[in-house]
Amino acid sequence: MLVHPQFDPVAIHLGSFGIHWYGLMYLIGFLAFLWLGRWRIAHQPWWGKAGWTKKNLDDALFYGALGVILGGRLGYALFYQHEYYLTRPHEILFLWQGGMSFHGGFLGVMVAMLLFAKRRGLTFFGIMDFVAPLVPVGLGAGRMGNFINGELWGRASDLPWAMVFPHVDNIARHPSQLYEFLLEGVALFILLWWYSSKPRARGSVSALFLIGYGSFRFLVEFTREPDSFLGLLSLGLSMGQWLSLPMVIAGVWLLIVSLRR
Repeated sequence: MLVHPQFDPVAIHLGSFGIHWYGLMYLIGFLAFLWLGRWRIAHQPWWGKAGWTKKNLDDALFYGALGVILGGRLGYALFYQHEYYLTRPHEILFLWQGGMSFHGGFLGVMVAMLLFAKRRGLTFFGIMDFVAPLVPVGLGAGRMGNFINGELWGRASDLPWAMVFPHVDNIARHPSQLYEFLLEGVALFILLWWYSSKPRARGSVSALFLIGYGSFRFLVEFTREPDSFLGLLSLGLSMGQWLSLPMVIAGVWLLIVSLRR
């Protein structure tokens, strides 16, 4: 049995100002997006022919960051705490209180990329196919931030690597944050980077992202403690699982349509 190290959530102390680990994880995700994107533009010429330039990459990051933050916050308020925020809508703006939803952030990014495509004269799936393999590094960094902060812990377990989170209780639990780091971050990155390493049917890379993330998240949720204010929903599934199922279904449909083209 392991014990969570209970890291200081502040990575760097600068007098009364502190840089939190979770903020650093966002920074790592954004920098990885730029570095990997520029590598693709330089080494995979078909992306340049599709209209991708360094400036478009920088602008896509700006649009995407807004989509992640706004969509993630609105998604959390809508999917997880709608009753609370209906009576306190102004608190949706209180980002420092925490509470972000990946699925909300994903929808926010889709809207942002639609706007970006319209302004740049690019196709939506031409953008999403380029962006999808750049995202898992940020997802993995975010899950590592969850682990460092000791949040989103797992369900009780008797496995040798089960971990006690002392600030929660004395029960050994799945380190589900690390499972998500390995699946949503490492495994999904390897899968998408390999698949997109040569030209593919438009929309198929996006489809594989939907299938991969949705499947990995659905599986890991069996080891993750449900939110205390929601618990398990219909059929004994969590909110995360119910939100992931449409991603898998949409991904399978999109993959079939793309490959038939």
